[in-house]
Amino acid sequence: MTTSLHWFDIVLVIASIVFVMLFGLKFAHKQDSTNSYFAAGGSIPSWAIGMSIFATLISSVTFLSYPGAAYGGNWILLVQGLMVPIVLVGLIWFIVPLFRRTIKLSTYEYFERRFGWGARLYGSLAFLLIHFSKLGTVFYLVALAISQFMGWDIYTVILIIGVAVTIITLIGGMEAVIWMDVIQGFILIIGGLVCAGLLLFGADGGAGAVMEIALRDNKIDVGPYNWDFVQLTFWVMVVNGIFYAIQKYGTDQTIVQRYLTAKDDRAAKKAAYIGVFASVPIWTLFMFIGTCLYAYYKLEGGADIAGLKADEVFPYFIAHELPIGVKGLIISALLAGAISSLDSDLNCFAAIGVQDYYVRFKPESTDRQRLVLGRWIVAISGLASIVIASIYAYWGGEGILGVLFGLYAIFSSGIVGLFLLGLLVPRANRKGLWVGLVACILFTAYAVLTSSKFMIDGQKQILLDLGAWNFTHHKYMLGVYSHLIVFFVGWAASYLFAKEEVDESLTIRGYLKARKANK
Repeated sequence: MTTSLHWFDIVLVIASIVFVMLFGLKFAHKQDSTNSYFAAGGSIPSWAIGMSIFATLISSVTFLSYPGAAYGGNWILLVQGLMVPIVLVGLIWFIVPLFRRTIKLSTYEYFERRFGWGARLYGSLAFLLIHFSKLGTVFYLVALAISQFMGWDIYTVILIIGVAVTIITLIGGMEAVIWMDVIQGFILIIGGLVCAGLLLFGADGGAGAVMEIALRDNKIDVGPYNWDFVQLTFWVMVVNGIFYAIQKYGTDQTIVQRYLTAKDDRAAKKAAYIGVFASVPIWTLFMFIGTCLYAYYKLEGGADIAGLKADEVFPYFIAHELPIGVKGLIISALLAGAISSLDSDLNCFAAIGVQDYYVRFKPESTDRQRLVLGRWIVAISGLASIVIASIYAYWGGEGILGVLFGLYAIFSSGIVGLFLLGLLVPRANRKGLWVGLVACILFTAYAVLTSSKFMIDGQKQILLDLGAWNFTHHKYMLGVYSHLIVFFVGWAASYLFAKEEVDESLTIRGYLKARKANK
């Protein structure tokens, strides 16, 4: 689907990215300490942090995958996002002050204070492995789309985006990241609204015909609703969404680090609410775009898209149906989503590298030395992201990387279970936790190896085929089970070992006691 953009669209895309980068640098004040470089000196207004959280959650994968999912099916994937505000309301009142009080920079400092250095190492490595694999996927997919839209070589696109994001993150730190995300968030919103409007009112018969087809064919639906964890059902997405929300807002460095950039607890809570309550309507918008695409091509006859996969229809629409100028705007929005994910990950990689590892082994190091190392980590991580995306491009996203990232999933599972065990069970101790983690790793290894197909010798094969004993539940349930195993096995196993002294301020029970005493 390689197309040739009009020169005006190319200029618009380049100008929008240059503007975003200059805007970020303009608001990035002198980055002369680790506090300013990683936490923006705690001086960012809550609305800007909220927009940054929003832009980080709404990545280019959302931009491309949600319309494809709704086009090919219905809105069931949206259920995961709908769980986020429900869980957030129940957690954010406690999580924000907990982290702002107990950690300096890394989310996983909490894990060490609660369960020791091993838990901190497990949590930080899990973040690094998961986000490096995600970063490579996002980078590759957006570079593939941009190369097809603009007719450029994919490796050139990867290099340009990677170098640009690395430089702006390297120079401007978290402050530049947040202010770039603000503009990118607005570009994403505008791009989505423009696409939805063109699809809704540009089809034969207008909005009425589009909605009639959508309702007739049950495209605006989140079923099936049967209680079945083998197929993708409403209840699978509800359970998965609950743990996704806890993972993102309670254990993910890209979100927790933003709590530290606010002036106080109240501003940090407000930012979290802005981020999630802005995300849900936009997730819904991109689902609606997929539904409108379905109706649009039904009304048009569908001959133009015959043979296309569901996730290829929206890129086709952008490339062939949008007028000059609008096409450049939408591609800019797609790029904005990618940059929002990449710049955030690079800064967080550096924060974890400095705080969880360098400071641990060189506690006498100066703040200046830590800042210099942080910049080096950003540069190296940016280079690594370019290499990973290029490998994906060379192998088509398959092959050995699929196997490698499947193994990453095995050894980085159960983080939410670890977090909840520390918060909710004061009796839980580090030995009990490790029993839970070992049980979780063994179960996850079994489930991944007996259910996931990887490209081996040119064919997709299950690595360990046990026949009737294979893991058969839906892949979204694997993460849920891993968290539950860590929580319940760790809880039960803790009673097999001597009780440990626990800082009650690290648990919800201790927090509620202190809150009641202060009233």
